[in-house]
Amino acid sequence: MLPLTAASIRSSFVNASRKEVSVAGLPEDLEARDWDALDYFGWHDPKFAKRAYVVLPAPDGTPTGILLRQADASPQRRQICEWCRDARLINEVVFFSARRVGESGRRGNTVGTLVCRNFQCSWVVRTDPPVPYDGFDMAADRERRIERLQQRVAGFADMLVTGR
Repeated sequence: MLPLTAASIRSSFVNASRKEVSVAGLPEDLEARDWDALDYFGWHDPKFAKRAYVVLPAPDGTPTGILLRQADASPQRRQICEWCRDARLINEVVFFSARRVGESGRRGNTVGTLVCRNFQCSWVVRTDPPVPYDGFDMAADRERRIERLQQRVAGFADMLVTGR
């Protein structure tokens, strides 16, 4: 992922009002991030308990900022994150909704997804699971997991913007 600044993050939002963007709490340690190890950047707003943000690379590579709202209720059973699809269930998964872009979003239409609560997908896909059998190519599997995460994240951004 390309390194982000506070200005580039604030200018990337596609489904938030100017007021929502201006009051968004941003992380302070942006310069210290390992941007090469991130497929997207997500964080919780310290001022608003159920509000979170992600900046996803769109299919063309441009950053797409999305305002998310966390559901009040947690899933009754353990769920798998829709983005990293980690079956080891080491992270808590919660439901987030995002207002669609444009007229559809102004009418109240949203898109929802189950995502790791603390947006750890980039770390999860880079952490190797136990080797399933002798001769298993762990490096190729890791690259495949990273590529699939990037495709799912870009697809979510595209669906939110285009409505498809």
